[in-house]
Amino acid sequence: MHDLIVRGAQLVDGTGAAARTADVAVDGGRITEVGHLGARAARRQVDADGLLMTPGFVDIHTHYDGQATWDPLLSPSCWHGVTTVVMGNCGVGFAPVHPGTEDWLIQLMEGVEDIPGTALAEGISWGWESFPEYLDALDAMPRALDIGAQVPHGAVRAYVMGERGARNEPATAEDIEAMARIVLEGVRAGALGFSTSRTVVHRALDGQPVPGTFAAEDELRGLGRALAQAGRGVFEVAPAGVMGEDLLAPEKEVAWMARLSAETGRPVTFALAQHNQAPDQWRDLLRLAAEATGEGAALRAQVMGRPTNLLVGWQTQTHPFQKRPTYQAIADLPLAERMTHLRRPEVRAAILSEQVAGGPMASIVSAGLDRIYPMGEPPDYEPGPERSVAAIAKAQGRDGEEVLYDLMMANDGRELLMLALLGYSAGNLDAMREMLLHPSAALGLSDGGAHCGAICDASMPTFMLTHWARDRDRGPTLDLELVVRKMTSETAQTYGLADRGVVAAGAKADFNLIDFDRLQLRLPELVFDLPGGARRLVQEADGYVATFVSGVQTMAEGRDTGSRPGRLVRGR
Repeated sequence: MHDLIVRGAQLVDGTGAAARTADVAVDGGRITEVGHLGARAARRQVDADGLLMTPGFVDIHTHYDGQATWDPLLSPSCWHGVTTVVMGNCGVGFAPVHPGTEDWLIQLMEGVEDIPGTALAEGISWGWESFPEYLDALDAMPRALDIGAQVPHGAVRAYVMGERGARNEPATAEDIEAMARIVLEGVRAGALGFSTSRTVVHRALDGQPVPGTFAAEDELRGLGRALAQAGRGVFEVAPAGVMGEDLLAPEKEVAWMARLSAETGRPVTFALAQHNQAPDQWRDLLRLAAEATGEGAALRAQVMGRPTNLLVGWQTQTHPFQKRPTYQAIADLPLAERMTHLRRPEVRAAILSEQVAGGPMASIVSAGLDRIYPMGEPPDYEPGPERSVAAIAKAQGRDGEEVLYDLMMANDGRELLMLALLGYSAGNLDAMREMLLHPSAALGLSDGGAHCGAICDASMPTFMLTHWARDRDRGPTLDLELVVRKMTSETAQTYGLADRGVVAAGAKADFNLIDFDRLQLRLPELVFDLPGGARRLVQEADGYVATFVSGVQTMAEGRDTGSRPGRLVRGR
């Protein structure tokens, strides 16, 4: 008598093997048999005839560090088949912390990851100082999916060095030794690794770069040696130049990561994106990473599955009209009421005639009309150049901002346009496809839980399945088996999570049942469901029939079942 048998699924098992029809038996939260199970009995049986079965998706680049303390679901990731998330990326997080300095960490997270500070201040119930105590607090909370955490450089530096650390002053040998002890303590307690950021784009709310941005190599290697002493853990990096700023010769940035990995024996994973200033530099970085790995290091780039898009619309705060007086007078009204005003010809004319600076993001939007595209519903993340706002305006002989205004009015003002910030330099996804296929690349950078008012990429797993494995019409697709492998066994292996990422006997029973023909992304929307009513962008999907974690169904047709089998994953 098995606990559970799923019968007749179209199984794509996460290894890259060809899809096959199979039954899957589960006992005690583990998969015990995969094959044709005939008349075997089970306490629960699920008829999966016609449904795609995949392992649960493992998302290795999220920022749920605060949300994980109050939200057992970690939406929107839970709506997209994700059963394990890794947080604490980019050097930011909430431990260690000296009592009384919690607000500083909140401002750091708000500045770097655009998570409303009001939500973090109201939602987090602080009760820890050390990183092991933070892990214990996470471990005590029932949840629907598994979480893993990393020790963040920013918090460690500020904890040890105080204002000197926050201001990115050089660390002394004593500082490095103290920081290394904290990293070692955290990894021994179960942290999956250590993270740091070297990109000057990552700044606290006061404009200061993340602590550690300019850390010297002796500091980075000292912290890496703590992972070596623990004998486990990944060194995660948001490298200099990842956002296209102050581009360095790729040899310099890869070289120190290679030295660190070779010396410590620990893997280094780093963010990698295509940026417009040097659209082919990613090839050099991947080549250098592969060469370093061949010489004894272990480097793996984290690449995106779709462009990083700034979402532009009346629901967001990233449109060029936000500071114009006529719009300001109605900006705080509910969307439906705002639309009533915005449809009036005299209001439209007034807003378009006002020349008021709208802030840095609004300036980026105004200057990038050739890279802004209507998404439509269902959203299209690979639009052709003829669909840009600038191209439409030229074809119609109209002003670009006038066209943008009118496009934003679609879907009763819910329309969102995508401004491709990264990964769309050629106006197609051919380069991204090449990146995904590279042996030194792993899928990451969804930033689940972050960039609440401008970006919504936690839905990347659904995009990978629909666009790359089924719907793409502007170039070659990817095999479904490869797409699933990229989101399961490959991401799990990147963080040493050997017990998941495949549907095989002995593996953790995390899996999805998907109506593949019906699978579809919905349009992102702005909601106000964070603590204190703070806003965030979310994106749902249709077609996820069921998600199981440790053999327990947690989601049914995209809705919470109330079961809480998830746990904190502590590194081994």
